[in-house]
Amino acid sequence: MSTAPPHGPALSRLLDGTADAVQAVRAGRSLTEALAAVPGPLRPGVQALGFQVLRRLGAAEVLRQAVAPKTPPPRVDALLLAALALLWPPEPGEAPPYPDHTLVDQAVTAARQRTPAAASFVNAVLRRVVRERDALVAQALHRPLAAYNHPAWWVERLRQDWPTQWQPLLAAANQRPPMTLRVNARRGDAAAYQQRLAAQGRGARVVGAQALVLDTPCPVDQLPGFAEGEVSVQDLAAQRAAPLLLGDGEGSLPPGARVLDACAAPGGKTAHLLELAPALDLLALDSDAQRLARVHATLNRLGLNAELKAADARDTAAWWDGRPFDAILLDAPCTGSGVVRRHPDIRWLRRPEDVAHLARTQAQLLDALWPLLAPGGRLLYATCSVFRAEGQSQIDAFVQRSVGRPPRHDPQSPGHLLPLPDNRRQPDAGAARAALEDGFFYALLHTP
Repeated sequence: MSTAPPHGPALSRLLDGTADAVQAVRAGRSLTEALAAVPGPLRPGVQALGFQVLRRLGAAEVLRQAVAPKTPPPRVDALLLAALALLWPPEPGEAPPYPDHTLVDQAVTAARQRTPAAASFVNAVLRRVVRERDALVAQALHRPLAAYNHPAWWVERLRQDWPTQWQPLLAAANQRPPMTLRVNARRGDAAAYQQRLAAQGRGARVVGAQALVLDTPCPVDQLPGFAEGEVSVQDLAAQRAAPLLLGDGEGSLPPGARVLDACAAPGGKTAHLLELAPALDLLALDSDAQRLARVHATLNRLGLNAELKAADARDTAAWWDGRPFDAILLDAPCTGSGVVRRHPDIRWLRRPEDVAHLARTQAQLLDALWPLLAPGGRLLYATCSVFRAEGQSQIDAFVQRSVGRPPRHDPQSPGHLLPLPDNRRQPDAGAARAALEDGFFYALLHTP
């Protein structure tokens, strides 16, 4: 196997960039932020390797501790961890990303560029791992960090929250996610768009009236009609929000209904609401003005309109005009534990105390926004989390303290959606299919 795609950057440069990204994540910065600093030509390759490495970072750390117990300097350690993660045995049915000799050679070349004095050390460590890999991996798998590639506190929380499903949840979090599309309801449907993709030679399966899953992910600029607003990328679980809030039949929101999207960025759910109900009087809030700009860009691409305002939804005195809302979407800040397969850095960035801190913010948002609803109004609470503290436990506590205006819990609320492997079809290459949906929680509450 060659060290890079034809006319693409050498593997050593990609490893160097991946090591920088690993070092940034271990220092507390997000992978998105780290990738933004990577030169454009290197970014796609570094992103691909970075995702793979971060999904196996726990195993790589255990391997490195076994062969080099004294922690090397951060720049050296990050490169070692990147290479060790790529040397870890692939899943059944998968091929190694690179031949061993190529990976070792290019990692040593990268070491000469990063920290020349450590090149021989990197060479020795990686060659030993290649020689003794079977024994080292077998030994490493006795450590939970290597077996599950998640921090111990995360594993324990899942074990407590989901006693019979925690292991499949951890396994699913290390899979590559599918790329799911939402066809603009004003422009067509999933079946018609599937035909357009087929004309391009792209396979996809329809999984809803407006949703389909690509057989193979691709850059958005390769999707027909993307720039013209005909299609968007949105996970299947996230696509549930708009239909749940809007309702159907006699319970659907009327044209002109006043709707608040309280934590709107990056705007996918905002756009979906307007695609399905263009006549809504919609206010999109977000506390981060820069993130709110992404909502503006999304709506512009899709030809949609809403009022946008940068404000903390909890500080209602600063932004609310006193007119009640018919419906509120509260897609609350959360740990992101349900989307870790899409953002593999989340597991390494979060700390145990973050769960309680974010749960307090979620409770404050619920308490602040509930009084803003008109009689007979509805609030959809959502988090992209599988932790009960951010889902059912949060709603149970809210219902108990809302005695003055008790919420009615809609029986159609999905509750916790768990991103478990999809075994409904014959597994590909001996492995379960990736879950179609990310991990989410939804609770639809009605006012008296």
